[in-house]
Amino acid sequence: MIGIVDYSLGNIQNIKNALEKLGQDFILSSRKEDLMECDAIILPGVGHFGEAMNTIEALGIKEDLIELAETKRMVGICLGMQLLFEYSEEGDAAGLGLLQGRVRKIDTDHTIPHLGWNTLNSGYDALDQRDAYFIHSFMVTRSPHIIATADYGVDVPAVAQYENVIGIQFHPEKSGDAGLEILRKAIKGGFQ
Repeated sequence: MIGIVDYSLGNIQNIKNALEKLGQDFILSSRKEDLMECDAIILPGVGHFGEAMNTIEALGIKEDLIELAETKRMVGICLGMQLLFEYSEEGDAAGLGLLQGRVRKIDTDHTIPHLGWNTLNSGYDALDQRDAYFIHSFMVTRSPHIIATADYGVDVPAVAQYENVIGIQFHPEKSGDAGLEILRKAIKGGFQ
């Protein structure tokens, strides 16, 4: 069973559709008791980092998510990935602090947001040379946990992994069969 964190700032329907395609049972909840019953937890997200953290704190689930990540696989997608880190300049806000690193606006000569298909570069076969669909204006920096990047005039972190916490900057649910396989690996055990 997969738990999708319900905090009203996610691409939830697309995530649900992807999990259905993978034949994966799931629940949508923000209750710690429900999420404790799950094998893995997906933290989706679309929008503004500061607003997302304010919502998570207003719902009283920040500490729950941190505690759940100690024993459950935690997968953050798009903004959800960024929330896993320590801090973002978007909203001048602290994140969950599950991964080392900070989030800042993408500094490139390319158009912002980083929108559309891009190819992943990674030392992991499951990720390397896979095409993925991105839409974001901020990126992770100064993190030792990055395992895949995409070239957008700068190396944009695409996947981060440390122990049982995984962040995916692109939308695997919008990235075709390769994206579904990446999502499957993320919720089942990560990249090795």
